[in-house]
Formats: sequence, structure tokens, C-alpha cells
Amino acid sequence: MKKVKEVKEVLTLYQKKTIDINTLQELISPFVDTYEAFANVILLLEEEEILTMVKSKGRSIRKPSLALQYRIHKAKMKKEHHSLLQQYRVKFHNAINLDYYYNQDPKQWHEDFPYLNQINNYLQVHGFPIEAIPAPERSYELVEDEKWITEKRGKEVLERVDLFDKMRIIPVSDPFPFAINPNKIQATTQLHLIVENKTTYQGLLLGMGKTNFSTLIYGSGKAIIQSIEQFDRQYPIDAHHHFFYFGDIDREGITIWHSLNKKINARLALPFYQACLAKNPAKGKDYQRQRMEAEGAFFENFNQQEQLHLKQLLKGGYYYPQEILKTKELQKIWGGSDWDSLILQ
Repeated sequence: MKKVKEVKEVLTLYQKKTIDINTLQELISPFVDTYEAFANVILLLEEEEILTMVKSKGRSIRKPSLALQYRIHKAKMKKEHHSLLQQYRVKFHNAINLDYYYNQDPKQWHEDFPYLNQINNYLQVHGFPIEAIPAPERSYELVEDEKWITEKRGKEVLERVDLFDKMRIIPVSDPFPFAINPNKIQATTQLHLIVENKTTYQGLLLGMGKTNFSTLIYGSGKAIIQSIEQFDRQYPIDAHHHFFYFGDIDREGITIWHSLNKKINARLALPFYQACLAKNPAKGKDYQRQRMEAEGAFFENFNQQEQLHLKQLLKGGYYYPQEILKTKELQKIWGGSDWDSLILQ
């Protein structure tokens, strides 16, 4: 009975071990529209011993009669949930890993199940795809909704059952703007500089030919975290690629670098950062959220004196925008720094 299943989901989220009849009726009112329907659902749960009467509280005089207070047996619901998962382990394609759901609220399983069922049907008929295709196309193949993977948490569902990487999905993200240094495109070891802001990108662009870098990439703030996935397709050059990153010295800029670094090992472009630290900071970023892991990883790239300066800077709500370095200074640092030595560190 669908209503009973929905009520069980609600009860798994209820924090207390006991519940009075009025609270119970309020909780499940979205699923029943009459007292009789409500009472029938509760009596079924009594039969299953999901709900048992608190005898000291008695029962109502209304017919059908219900207990005035119930004890909720969540362990029994959990056991039912595990039994259900075990059934689908056998029914589903053996590549669908259901381990995640054993320690989660059963509600998550019920939300994901329609999609898992469609994915199972796809795998049973087609097996795993051989060719990679864009996310919307794969999304439509799997669940007949082209936005499911990219906009409706479909990626998370596929990751929960260890299928995302096996589905050969080409991520859909905005292409990243970049400039190529024709003098370095044939190099076997190539350097790439990613900058957070447009002004810095434009300032560096004219001096690119005097550097050892193969590309200059405009990160456009947080966009680079996703758009960098397009690098191999937009720049299909067989070489050893090394990435450097230069962003604002504030909590947001540090977080962008940290997220990007998890994907591509983006070294900090230290000569630019150190040039910023030699200047007077600006005030006004004290509202930004602190992320301890990102800041810790960022600080490790600097010496003790620089780390102390950075910590005091952020604590006081100060920051260094990239624009604090003017065009000529940017170009001088880019062309005059020993980037190869930073790769070896």
C-alpha cells in the first residue's frame, strides 16, 4: 500500500521514539484526507508492529479506535529496508552497487529508485556504453530526461551506485577562453597559466610571446572549476602539461584554487602572489566564508613569515585583488620568473 510506505518514510525522519496521536495525524495529513483513511493506515502499522501502543496512555473512543500514544520501532523499519535492498541486489544488474543505501535514510532509496530502475533496464538491454557522449544525450538515454544528470542531481545518483565513470559521460560546461603561444605549442613539456579575472588576463595577453607558457587561460572565477574539464578537448596536444594558477588573495579566490587543484594539480603562480604581498592590501572581504581545508592547503605554499601575513590579512577582512598588479608589472613577472624551478619543487 503506497500510503503505508509514505508514512513509514515520514516516521523514519521523526526524531523521538514515541509520538502522540495528534502529532501523528498532523505528520501524515498530506497522505490521507479522512479520519477513516488515517486510522486504517495506523492500524496496518500496528499489525506490522511498526507502531505499538503505549498502554498507560489508553486508546481513543473514536471509531476505529487508535492508541493515544505510540512507540515507533525504527529498527523494524530498518530491517525491512535492508531486506528490500537485498531483493534488488539480486534483481538489478550486478554493476549497480547498492551499498550506499544501507546506512542512509530509506527516503533516499525511495527517491532514487525510479531512476535506478530505469538505469537497470538500460544496462540489461544495452550493457555499458562504448563511446563517450555529452551528458544531456546520455541522460536522455538512461531516464528520458536530458536535464537529469546536469540539473536534477542525476550525477549524484550515478555516483552513489558507482556508475558515473562507467557511463562514459562528456561533461557539459562552458568552454574556457584561452590564448595560445605559437612558439611553445610543439614543446614536449608545456606550461599553462590560469588567471581568475578578465583584467589580469588582458594585461598578460600582450606579453605572452616573451614567456615559456603555451597557453594563457581565463578562469572567469568559479567557472574554471567545471570548464577545465574541456581542456583535453579544446587543446588536444600530446605533451606533459603543468598548470599554474593566479587568483585574488581572498577567501573566495583561495577556495576556487583549492577546488581546481583537486582536479588538475594547479600549482600556485607564486611570483605573482609574492608580488601582491609586497603591496598594501585592500579592505572589504570580511563577509566571505572561511574554509579551513582550502586555506590550510594554500598557506603551505608560503614561508612562515608569508603565512603569518596571510592569516592576519584574512582575519582582518583584508585582501589583495589581482588588479593590484599593473599590466607592465604582470608582464615583467611572467616573463622574468623561473617557472621551471617551481615545477621541480
